[in-house]
Amino acid sequence: MVQNRNIALCIVLSIITCGIYGLYWLVVLNDDVNLVSKEPNPTSGGMVLLLTIVTCGIYGWYWLYKQGEKLDRADGGSNSGILYLVLGFVGLAIVSYALMQDRLNKFSGNPQA
Repeated sequence: MVQNRNIALCIVLSIITCGIYGLYWLVVLNDDVNLVSKEPNPTSGGMVLLLTIVTCGIYGWYWLYKQGEKLDRADGGSNSGILYLVLGFVGLAIVSYALMQDRLNKFSGNPQA
């Protein structure tokens, strides 16, 4: 089951910890989207973090786009991948994370956070 997370708290923790919590959030977002999308052989959150670091963030842009596609298939949305990619490209990946978390909170059955 997908864990419901408070988006504002995640953003504040990411800022206070100078991005360290943001890396953790990336990993759990990936794992939660994999759980919701039910795709075979998904990439683990740890591997996404490693590839993002090794490629100096380039894989992170690809990941944002693919997460949007997975979420669109899971809940019937459209073109979220492009929005997440553009936000990440202009340095607002944390906004993409917040939008993803908002959609994932709807899957948790307790969307108030």
